[in-house]
Amino acid sequence: MSTVVLVGAQWGDEGKGKVTDFLAEKADLVVRYQGGNNAGHTVVVGDREFKLHLIPSGILYPEKICVIGSGMVIDPGVLLQEMEALKNKGISIDNLKISDRAHVIFPYHQRLDQVEEERRGDNKIGTTVRGIGPAYMDKSARVGIRMVDLLDQDEFASLLEANIEVKNHLLTKVYGMNALDYPSILAEYRGYAENLAKYVADDSLLINEAFKKGQNVLFEGAQGTLLDIDHGTYPYVTSSHPTAGGACLGAGVGPTKIDRVIGVAKAYTTRVGEGPFATELEDDTGEYIRTQGGEFGTTTGRPRRCGWFDGVVARYAVRINGLDYLAITKLDVLSGLEKVKICTGYNYRGRIIEEFPASLRVLEECVPVYEEFDGWQDDITSAKTLSDLPTSARKYLERVSEVAGVPIALVGVGSRRSQTILTTELYK
Repeated sequence: MSTVVLVGAQWGDEGKGKVTDFLAEKADLVVRYQGGNNAGHTVVVGDREFKLHLIPSGILYPEKICVIGSGMVIDPGVLLQEMEALKNKGISIDNLKISDRAHVIFPYHQRLDQVEEERRGDNKIGTTVRGIGPAYMDKSARVGIRMVDLLDQDEFASLLEANIEVKNHLLTKVYGMNALDYPSILAEYRGYAENLAKYVADDSLLINEAFKKGQNVLFEGAQGTLLDIDHGTYPYVTSSHPTAGGACLGAGVGPTKIDRVIGVAKAYTTRVGEGPFATELEDDTGEYIRTQGGEFGTTTGRPRRCGWFDGVVARYAVRINGLDYLAITKLDVLSGLEKVKICTGYNYRGRIIEEFPASLRVLEECVPVYEEFDGWQDDITSAKTLSDLPTSARKYLERVSEVAGVPIALVGVGSRRSQTILTTELYK
């Protein structure tokens, strides 16, 4: 048995979908443990592209069991659309499992998400307004509705009626919006329940039984370390725990069951939404990286902010997650640049700091300290081993590893499954 947790080591969008897909080949179960349809993974297999939002990337292997864990929040309408889209492309979803403890997103969550983001004005967080945050708020407030409740007709009717009464008061009296119609929402979601019932299971039991059988389990996080509700650039964060500890909470497994943790990071850095970003490039180089890397959100289509690789962020991700290895993606995007840079520290008011600050006011004043390297002009997308890479690309990776403080186990040199260099066997 071997268990691997795969986390984002930056602000999300690091290419976890591709890495999950690659590592899923040797996994028996693939488990997504947090987030909702505010996250998106793009996976390219051959000449086919798949955009996933709720379903684990391992679904592209028909024999793998894919689990939507208890730490997730689920928009059942979106999930059914995603399931149907996969079936239309010939992908089996027979092995999909949905946690009975996962919480459900409702129309009132989406309305509240939208109106709250509008109310913030210039202080907006940059959410996807898909109801994720309000759903997690209800979960914490102990008024959420879980999949197991959705399947119980009487219990669901009672819980939904109580919630809509409260939410309608808030929507109409505070925000001046129209009230939601209870009967129509009840009927809509009963239809969802009927279509999803056969996929619902006890995820913790399923996963722990896999441990007993000696099977390999891959845990897939959404977003990234710096979007963690506790350890990210608060308040410009998500509402769950994308960090490695979230895998235990969001899947119902003990920490002693985790063998190793892999952090996925781009060969550069991106982020979507608001908040300080020390290495951001607002020049031709930043635009080059955005264009070459196709840096537009899978879920929203928003252009991503782009910058050089941030070693301070990488070291922080190593510490917070207990990373054993890094998986570096999109190294090929940097091809064609004369010079490439790595941020090794921040200059804050004349003082060099090497650890990521909690204060956003401090972070906003931080000026990155760079090391500059020769770039490479070669097309590296057909490289199969590290020795196939140009010398300058290898030196760049070596320094990334040194600055982060952990070895690199995997390097992505293109979007396809086959365009991956594996340097270390991760299932041991």
